[in-house]
Amino acid sequence: MSGLLNPPVRGEYERRLEPFTELPVERALPFATRVWAQGGVRKGLILAVLAVLWELLARWQDNDLLLPTFSATARALVDGLASGELIDKVRISFAVLLQGYLAGVLLAFVLTTLAVSTQLGRDLLDTLTSMFNPLPAIALLPLALLWFGLGRGSLVFVLIHSVLWPLALNTYAGFQGVPETLRMAGRNYGLRGLRYVLQILVPAALPAILSGLKIGWAFAWRTLIAAELVFGASSGKGGLGWYIFQNRNELYTDRVFAGLAMVVLIGLLVEGLGFATLERLTVRRWGQQR
Repeated sequence: MSGLLNPPVRGEYERRLEPFTELPVERALPFATRVWAQGGVRKGLILAVLAVLWELLARWQDNDLLLPTFSATARALVDGLASGELIDKVRISFAVLLQGYLAGVLLAFVLTTLAVSTQLGRDLLDTLTSMFNPLPAIALLPLALLWFGLGRGSLVFVLIHSVLWPLALNTYAGFQGVPETLRMAGRNYGLRGLRYVLQILVPAALPAILSGLKIGWAFAWRTLIAAELVFGASSGKGGLGWYIFQNRNELYTDRVFAGLAMVVLIGLLVEGLGFATLERLTVRRWGQQR
C-alpha cells in the first residue's frame, strides 16, 4: 500500500540522438524536373511547337501569297524592327491605346464608386451596362467618325467604350463580394465615401479588379487594331492595324503576318510582364489568389 501511495521517482536524463547522415535531409530535384517547373520554359515549348507546325504547313501548301512560312514571317518581322517602321507603328498605336484605356479605367472607377455609395448609382450602372455592354465597340466607329472626325478622337471614343463596361461590371462584382466583416470594420473606423472605397473595398476586391483590367486591356487592344484597319490614326499616320491593312493591299503577306505576330507578342508581353507582375506583387503576395 505504501508503494502505491509513494511511487518511486525515476531520475530524469537526456538522450542525445546521433545525427542522421545516411541520407541527405534535402535532395535536389533532377535537372529536367527543375527546368520543366519553369512556366516560361513550358510556354516557350508550346510556341516552338506551333512555329514548327506553321513552317511545315506553309511548306506543304507552297503558296507564299496565302500562307508564308514562319521563317519568312520572322525575316519580315526582323526587317520591320530593324528599319524602325514597326516600332513607329507600335508607338502610334500605344499612344492612342493608353489614352483610351486610362480614360475608360477612370470612368469605370467613378461609376462603380457611385454604385456602391448610392441606390441611384446602382440603378445607373445596371441600366448603362445592360444597354451598352452588349454593343460592340467597333459598331460605334461610324458615329465616332461623324462626331470626332477622322483622327485620334474617334479611336479614343471607341476604346473608352470597350474598356468601361467590362471593367465596371467586374469591379462592381468584386465590391459586392467583399465580406461583411470587412465592411463593418471600415465603418467602425469611420471610413465613408471615397476613403471607404479605396481603403476597404478596392484591396478586398483586387482579384476581380485585376481580371476586369485584363479583360478591358484585351478588348481595347482588339478594338484599336480593328479600328486602325479601317482608317489611320491622327495626322494621317496609321498604327499597327493600318500597317497590316496597307501590306495586305500591296500583297506583302509576310509583312501582314509580321504585323499580326507583333500584335500577339505585345499581348504576351503585357500579360506576362505587366499583369503577371502586378498580380505577384499584390493578390498573390497577400494570399488572395493561388
